[in-house]
Amino acid sequence: MTILLFDIGNTNVKMGLATAAGVQTSYVLPTDQDQTADSMGLRLLDALRHAGVAPEQVEACVGSSVVPSLDPLMREACSRYFGKKLLLAPGDIPVPLENRYTHPEQVGADRLVAAYAARRLYPGPRSLVSVDYGTATTFDCVQDNAYLGGLICPGVKSSAGALASRTAKLPRISLEVAEDMPVVGRCTSTSLNHGFIFGFASMTEGVCVRLRTVLEGPMEVVATGGFAVSIARVATCFDHVRPDLLLEGLRLLYTESGTGQ
Repeated sequence: MTILLFDIGNTNVKMGLATAAGVQTSYVLPTDQDQTADSMGLRLLDALRHAGVAPEQVEACVGSSVVPSLDPLMREACSRYFGKKLLLAPGDIPVPLENRYTHPEQVGADRLVAAYAARRLYPGPRSLVSVDYGTATTFDCVQDNAYLGGLICPGVKSSAGALASRTAKLPRISLEVAEDMPVVGRCTSTSLNHGFIFGFASMTEGVCVRLRTVLEGPMEVVATGGFAVSIARVATCFDHVRPDLLLEGLRLLYTESGTGQ
């Protein structure tokens, strides 16, 4: 059987297909506030068809969302096309971490699930920092079995978009580099690509150095999100790279909560 996993974010909806063994594959769909439950459901069916999974093989639909306006649409799509209720963490499936946020309800579900996944996958160190390169770059801190909170910084792609929107002549860039060290750019695209990748890598390294002074050691750092692989390749602060960290957290929440039994 297959578990459908949904990371419903401000920029994209990431859909994962998982079994009891782990996340098998994933697809990224743009977050579209104007779409309907039918348009989303048909897109999901296309993704399943590509993965060779029949709708009747879907055991459950599990997700986290930071876009409340999309939740009813996603629930309807899951109900109509798969006959399943969409279970959203932490409302439908509690996240078993002590939440020490001053106002716990204000923590983004994605941050909480990623922090849980980091703790569950890497139980050894006393402290963990999950760095998620999404619409924003977030640093989420776990100590023992408590979610402490974290930091929210600008995102890679949103920063590039903001810069492009205020400058007329900047070229489109890939936000990828082949080199291990920054190159002194002799064209604008090289300057931008290296500036963003190495700039965010250096920001991450600097923040993690400072977090080591305020968190109890030993501490390990996990990279996740769309730019995790690109930035982790040139950054020196990461112990683990898990682009699927949030999806894996959703899978673990479902399988270990007994919800499907």
